[in-house]
Amino acid sequence: MITVTEATATAGALKRLSDEGVSIWLDDLSRGRIESGNLAELVATKHVVGVTTNPSIFQAAIGSGKGYEEQLTDLATRGVTVDEAVRMMTTADVRAAADVLRPVYDATGGRDGRVSIEVDPRLAHETQATIAEAKQLAWLVDRPNVMIKIPATKAGLPAITEVIGLGISVNVTLIFSLERYREVMDAYLAGLEKAAKKGLDLSTIHSVASFFVSRVDSEIDKRLTVLGTDTALALKGRAALANARLAYEAYEEVFSGERWNSLGGARANKQRPLWASTGVKDPAYKDTLYVDDLVAPGTVNTMPEATLNATADHGRITGDTVTGGYAQARADLAAVEALGISYDEVVQQLEDEGVAKFEVAWQDLLDAVTKSLNSKGVDAE
Repeated sequence: MITVTEATATAGALKRLSDEGVSIWLDDLSRGRIESGNLAELVATKHVVGVTTNPSIFQAAIGSGKGYEEQLTDLATRGVTVDEAVRMMTTADVRAAADVLRPVYDATGGRDGRVSIEVDPRLAHETQATIAEAKQLAWLVDRPNVMIKIPATKAGLPAITEVIGLGISVNVTLIFSLERYREVMDAYLAGLEKAAKKGLDLSTIHSVASFFVSRVDSEIDKRLTVLGTDTALALKGRAALANARLAYEAYEEVFSGERWNSLGGARANKQRPLWASTGVKDPAYKDTLYVDDLVAPGTVNTMPEATLNATADHGRITGDTVTGGYAQARADLAAVEALGISYDEVVQQLEDEGVAKFEVAWQDLLDAVTKSLNSKGVDAE
């Protein structure tokens, strides 16, 4: 039997999540979703106020070919390279999605209504190329509500500073470690300081820091299972939440410090934590785990549609589930380390794998588009 409290927590879970100060973004995009009106419907009925994309999402959408036939024919007729073809298709989708989200952007003063597009993942370890690509993408999409995704690799950090300094809004992606997250926030503040020196309006620059969640549990749970002790098994499903909660603690600290205060006084925006990879990988866990248990004001939760629908159906939003849990979070990560599982090793492995997975997805997309262009009688380079 569902209690009154449980019924209240479940009813209108997406609205409650939004009311708690969490912005709900959809972690998916395709031309069919835009042209069918599905994206607009999600905005109207499911409290969706933003969209994120990544190479895997575009590989799934464009690789299917559905909705892209006419543009592929035109691109083939023009004899464009496969790289240009991919960028023309992805930026067209992001531009169209940005137009759908524009009313949200206007209503929230630019805080939400955002659509993110990622730099070529093959550039993840090249600072100058990442900067050049970010500038090109911002120009190609040509919408004020676009966000350029830059990976939080060592080479990505100075690129974040430079791109923010140009007044371009940035979604920093592939963050797994607390140390790297602090470096990301530092890079953002340095970018704002550069922008201020140029006389740019800081209120127009926005950023989110995409802290990946489920992949942390996937890797650490795997190692806990190998150990197989009662102590190890009892820690399964706790590391990812602990990691994210301590990231929020770091966010609170940095964006209440002296360095931030001077920028905030100049109408700069805080770089919001964004919970990414929120689809639950282990079927033993509740499918809304990384939504229900990561509720905190001023955050973004970007969800695949399955997670969005699950939250709407049976999510339990009971208020802030982050800020009271810092001591337990530290204890959980310390307990994992005590078992011989290296936090630093895990997060570095996850970053390396994350970059590699996106590179593979991008190459698969290039291969699929090459095949499509060639089938139309054009030798794609």
